[in-house]
Order: sequence, then C-alpha cells, then structure tokens
Amino acid sequence: MPEGKLHGQGLRIIAAFKLLKACSLIALGVGALKLLHRDVAAVVEHWINMFQVDPRNHFINLLLTKLSNFDDRRLKALSVGTFIYAGIFLLEGVGLALQKRWAEYFTIFTTSSLLPIEIYELLKRASIGRGLALVVNLAVVAYLIVELRRLPKQH
Repeated sequence: MPEGKLHGQGLRIIAAFKLLKACSLIALGVGALKLLHRDVAAVVEHWINMFQVDPRNHFINLLLTKLSNFDDRRLKALSVGTFIYAGIFLLEGVGLALQKRWAEYFTIFTTSSLLPIEIYELLKRASIGRGLALVVNLAVVAYLIVELRRLPKQH
C-alpha cells in the first residue's frame, strides 16, 4: 500500500472516531435539553420500569440519586458544554476526513491539552474505561505527530 494511502486511511479512522464522538455528544446535548422543565429522576425511573431493570440495583439507585440533583440550570450547562465539545470533535473529524494539515495540528493540540486531565482522573479513580480512553488519545496524538514529521508539507 503506498504511503499516501496508508496515511489517508489512518486519518479516516481517526476522523470517523471523532465524528462518532461528535454525534454522541450532540445526542446527549439534545437529550439534556428535552429534559428541561421535567423531573429527570422520574423520567429515568419510567425508562427503568419500561426496560424492567431491577430498581433495587445499587447502580440504578446511585444513578437516580445523582439525577435527582439535576435542575434546569445544570441541564442547560450540560447541553452547552456537550455542544461546544461536539463542535470541536466535528471540526477535527471533518478536517481530518478532508486530509487537511491544519486539522492534524488542531487535533494534536486539542487532544494533548486534555491528556493531563485524563491522567489526573485515572490516578484519582482508575478504571478500564479511563485507561482505554487515555491509551486511545495517546495513540492518536502519537500517530499524528509521526505522520506530520514523516510527510513533507504539501504546497
């Protein structure tokens, strides 16, 4: 496989990953907005009953406790934050899909800037998910740095 095609394939994989995260965050933001002016815990309890999940489950009780603290102000803040974050992922994903060099630099910057927070969170409370997220983001940054150094600037 020629060098350019391999580079393009790696960028497409990262772009797809970024676009998937953007779509997920947009869905989360829209979902949070739909919960405005509603009792969030009651809505979740309704879904728990619909899916016949054991309401005595420790994790379900923990979820309901956390959600009962969500008011309209918090839901709006959550929505704004997710839409901003989704916009960043969207910009990265589209730029990488179009194989734009600025998108590679932008993705390195944005992804690297969040690594200290991810490391802190992993040290504070280790989990497989947090560890996996850190490894994936480190791999993305490393791949893009190697590719930027390996491929000469295109005019």
